[in-house]
Amino acid sequence: MLRSGIWEVATLVNLEMKRTAIQFAPLLCAAVLLAPSMTSGTRGEPAAPAFELTKPGEPTQPRVSANRTGSLQTSDGLTLRLTTDLGSVKIVPLENGSAPVVRYTVHIETDARAPLAQHLLDHYSLSAKSTPAGAEITGNLPPQSAHLSGAQIWVQFEIAVPRNYSVEVKTEAGDIETEDIGGIATLTTQGGSIRAGRIGIGIGNMRNAAPDRLVARLETEGGHIQVQDVAGDLRAFTAGGHINAGNIAGDASLRSGGGHIRAGQIGGRADLQTDGGNITVGQAGSLVSVRTGGGQIDFGEVRGSVRAQTGGGGIRIMYVSGPMEVESSAGSICLTRVAGTVRAATAGGTITAWINPDAPSSGGTVHLPGLSQLTSGNGDIVVFLPRNLAADIDAVVESGGERRIEADPALALQIQSRGNGPVHVMGALNGGGPPLKLRTTAGKIRLQFLDSEIALRQSLIREQRERLSDGLNGVQIPVGFDNSGASRMPELPAAPDDHLDWIDRWLNTLETTFLGGIREDPDEFQKHFISAPAPAYPDIARRAGVQGIVLLQVHATKDGRIEVDKILKGSPTLADAAICAVKQWRVRPFSASGRPVEVISTVKFNFQLH
Repeated sequence: MLRSGIWEVATLVNLEMKRTAIQFAPLLCAAVLLAPSMTSGTRGEPAAPAFELTKPGEPTQPRVSANRTGSLQTSDGLTLRLTTDLGSVKIVPLENGSAPVVRYTVHIETDARAPLAQHLLDHYSLSAKSTPAGAEITGNLPPQSAHLSGAQIWVQFEIAVPRNYSVEVKTEAGDIETEDIGGIATLTTQGGSIRAGRIGIGIGNMRNAAPDRLVARLETEGGHIQVQDVAGDLRAFTAGGHINAGNIAGDASLRSGGGHIRAGQIGGRADLQTDGGNITVGQAGSLVSVRTGGGQIDFGEVRGSVRAQTGGGGIRIMYVSGPMEVESSAGSICLTRVAGTVRAATAGGTITAWINPDAPSSGGTVHLPGLSQLTSGNGDIVVFLPRNLAADIDAVVESGGERRIEADPALALQIQSRGNGPVHVMGALNGGGPPLKLRTTAGKIRLQFLDSEIALRQSLIREQRERLSDGLNGVQIPVGFDNSGASRMPELPAAPDDHLDWIDRWLNTLETTFLGGIREDPDEFQKHFISAPAPAYPDIARRAGVQGIVLLQVHATKDGRIEVDKILKGSPTLADAAICAVKQWRVRPFSASGRPVEVISTVKFNFQLH
């Protein structure tokens, strides 16, 4: 009997279930297994021509194909509506300067034996017409195909549309691919993957794009979704694949039944959910709400507030300006800069946080906006504080006694403990302020000043930079991020002038903020030297037979001078000579995104007596 399972089969294909009989051929985008039934038509339908199936052991029947082509007159700025029960779809823009038409090619192919093959090709139903709203194209398998046994049909659509066209595509089995779309895109497939270029690029000025306008809706029941820039709101859903997005000017609602979610930049609110994959966000300009059933959560810079929850993975965030609530069932939490209130909880992992509110323009003490609390079950809590923070510290370790508390003596905290039982630490920093509460059941609590572990913080920032670069590897959209206000949408420019992709540029900005400059490989650093005279060997070191390696950390200023930050290795006498030489060096100034920047690197000297 007839399987009504084109929908079912398409879903099974993209979930890679072995029971499916659909096969995808190279360059052909979809296939359907036609269920066994009678060789004659149903009542009211013409009987299908007699045919003979290929028997086991016989050579494979050659495929027979046909192309249907056409062109529809239209106007730019309208909409293409394409509906098909089977077929993969590719949408491309017309060449610049072309007359506004919709050109289409439909490739149909089958492995049925003659004369059935030609009958199927001839009776494939294709309708294409111009409408006041744009163009409509509909494709359907021939009715007789429901009664055939063993034959397969492949269908592929390729359509060229005006550059500012909107597109609505729905296929029950097949992939959807689009290049840049000037208007709005609604792409739906019951089982294939979706791959889209930039969407909405023709909607007015990108800076003025309405943040509450739905520009792209992408849905699949099992495949992956990849999209580049979206000049407005994006909604994307997949029942199990990954979602990769570039720059989203408006709000983002991204949901997966279990795949990873990666977003480069989100200008508006973000709601990201997956049942088990990782979530990675480069930059966000407003509220970010994320949840994963067990994956890792990684953020770069969030100019707003964050709610993040994972069922078991870790959470790592570089910088959040607004309030933050993060929770993990078992993983560790690392926050390299907290400017607003923070509430972080984990059942078993470690919490490490650098509390560093923005300083007022008048200087003086800094305050957290309100109550902050860090809680861990069995893990440690390590907190770094600015020396000018005004706060009330309230820290409790449920078991282990005083040895479970480590605090800088300058904090002048009061410790109350009972043997190996609970220990309670309190203190009013700089006259007191909003409470900072720390709780751990069986871990340790350590309180230090920000300047006590600079190297650790730098190392964590570098690690997070690498992690974000790896996590966003599939996102290659060069964009800038506007921090002047949450209401301003990020611009979607063309290719940048330099060769850095967008993720490198904004991470360079963060690194400059945290470290005072961009780090550069020593070999690359030397390529910028204009003048680098060698140091003189100190007479006192020569007479004493002192020799060896001197390693200096230096930074190049924006005007090309070299300044020494610190001595990393070497005899003080030899290092003094190296420092004197370095101060005379000059380099070509460095730049990133067209702006001069300071660069941090190392230089090495080998003093040897001959």
